[in-house]
Amino acid sequence: MKSRLKDKWVLVTGASSGFGAATARSFGAEGAKLLLGARRVDRLEQVAAEARKAGAAEAHFRFLDVSRTASVEEYVAWARQMIGVGQTASAKGQSPRICLEVLVNNAGGALGLDTVAEGKDEDWETMLQTNVLGVLRMTRAALPLMLENPGGSIINVGSHASRYTYEGGAAYSAAKAGELQITRTLRLELNGTGLRVCTIDPGLAETEFSLVRFKGDVAKAKKPYEGTFPLTGEDIAEAIVWTATRPAHVNIDEMIIKPTDQAAMHKVFRRVK
Repeated sequence: MKSRLKDKWVLVTGASSGFGAATARSFGAEGAKLLLGARRVDRLEQVAAEARKAGAAEAHFRFLDVSRTASVEEYVAWARQMIGVGQTASAKGQSPRICLEVLVNNAGGALGLDTVAEGKDEDWETMLQTNVLGVLRMTRAALPLMLENPGGSIINVGSHASRYTYEGGAAYSAAKAGELQITRTLRLELNGTGLRVCTIDPGLAETEFSLVRFKGDVAKAKKPYEGTFPLTGEDIAEAIVWTATRPAHVNIDEMIIKPTDQAAMHKVFRRVK
């Protein structure tokens, strides 16, 4: 059966690894046309190739830093151009519409696990810039590409930490709580446009998240997952694609996904070796 997303344009931020890369491959398997953004362009090139191999009709990539307004605006101007070229090629004499079907705001992440008393300004500022202001910037810039496309989806990748915090998680939890409230606000503001707005909030998931959080310390990065079967990037990507492929009248507002081993933030079953 033909996928609802075949030949539709999908934009994924933070697409160079983790949830973003897995999401790109999963949308590729649906036959979508992909616009991928991240700071690590060499990794983006690899992900785009993997997405094409999975079945993507097209997969384009470009440098994107969601913490910089100029970078976001340049990226979305490029995206508009790419969509316009593709739409013109398929319009066959008709006036093409510039339509983005799905925006996945995935860029973000955590830095450090310091208490508030020992926290660092640069870590706090980066987390708030990417997880909060980055979502606002990307959504503001991309909305003109979506408003004439009822049934389109804005899917924000949040965290279980948006609702339940932990020691050392003040700034990250605050940032993801901000993402959650942005999602809820957009749901209200876009009511009547036909656009769907969703947040996908993972719990314990093993990607490069911890490696980035602990700034390359492999031993520290592995510790949160010891003795567990955590979520994978593919698990979250599957949920994102499922959300985007619901019928146009169905909006999945919020989805929390945790591994079976994680009953709560502080309640994780760990197998003893």
